[in-house]
Amino acid sequence: MTDKHPLSNYQVLLARTRTVHRPIGPVAYDCVKVIVVRDGTAILFSEFGQKPVRPGDVIVLGPNVLCGSEPEGHITVTTIYADTDYVIDQAFWQHAGILHDRLDAPVFVKETFTEPAQIIRLGEHHAGLLMPWLDELVILSLRDEGVRFHRMQALWFAVMDRIAPHIHVTDHRISPSQRVRSRPVHPRTRRFAPTRAEAAEVREALSGAIAEPWTLSELAGLVHLSTKQLGRVFVDAYGKTPLAYLTMLRVEEMARLLRETDLTIEQAGRQVGWRSRNRASEAFRQATGMTPSRYRRLRITKEQRSS
Repeated sequence: MTDKHPLSNYQVLLARTRTVHRPIGPVAYDCVKVIVVRDGTAILFSEFGQKPVRPGDVIVLGPNVLCGSEPEGHITVTTIYADTDYVIDQAFWQHAGILHDRLDAPVFVKETFTEPAQIIRLGEHHAGLLMPWLDELVILSLRDEGVRFHRMQALWFAVMDRIAPHIHVTDHRISPSQRVRSRPVHPRTRRFAPTRAEAAEVREALSGAIAEPWTLSELAGLVHLSTKQLGRVFVDAYGKTPLAYLTMLRVEEMARLLRETDLTIEQAGRQVGWRSRNRASEAFRQATGMTPSRYRRLRITKEQRSS
C-alpha cells in the first residue's frame, strides 16, 4: 500500500491499482494520498498505531506522513496521489467565505485537518460505488492524457464527495474581525505561494546527510535565516519542522536497513544518526506505530512463509 512513486513524470492527479503480497514501508510521500481497499486485508502502521484494514476502508494520508503495511495474504488497493498545493487550492475555494486570500489556506488546512493519517470505515457497499470512478481515473492517469485533465478532476471530485464527509476535522472558526486586513486582495492576484529557496536548500542538506547531528541553529545559519524564520518557511513548504522532517527521513532509512540488512536495531539507529537504541526505537515507534523489533519480524515471517 506504500511503494516507490509510480511515475517519474509529474502529474497533479495520479491513480494506480495494485495487489500487494509482502510487507511494505514505512515510506512517506510529498503529496496527499487516498487509498481505497478493494480486496484482501492488511495491518496498517502509521502515526495512528497499528490498525487492520479490509475491503471498504479508505485511508487518507497527509503529505510527508510515514505509513507501511503488512498484508494478510494479499491486499488490492487503488491509490490516488494528489498534489498538495492542488488540494490546498480546493480548500481555499471551498472556504473562500472565511478566508481572506489563497495564502491563508495552508494555515487553515493545517489547523482544520490535524490528524495526518486517518482510516475511514466506509463499508464495502459505499466503497463499491467508487470503483467505476477509480478505474477510469487509473486508466486516464496511465495514459497521461493532459487533455483529459478536466475529466480526471471530475472523477476526483466525485470520489471526494463520498469520502470528505467522513474525514475527521478540528472545529475551526474565523470571525470577521479576525479576517480584517489593511487592504483587500483582488482574486486575480491570488496564486500559489512558491516554495522558498531556503526551505528547499535545508531539505536538500537534510536528505544528503541524515546521520549528521543537525541543530536548528546550524540549519538556520546555512541559509542565513533566524531559527524562527526557518521554522516558519520550512513548515509552510513541507508541513513539518526541519527536525521533524529529519526524523521522518531517518525512520524511512532505518526501516530500509531493517528490511535489507542484518544490522542490529542499535546499529541501524546509529547509522541513520541516533546515538542510542532507546532513542531510535522511540522515534521509530512514534512515526510508524510499530517498534523496530516488530517491524523486523515482518521480514522474518515473510521469509519463513516463502521457504
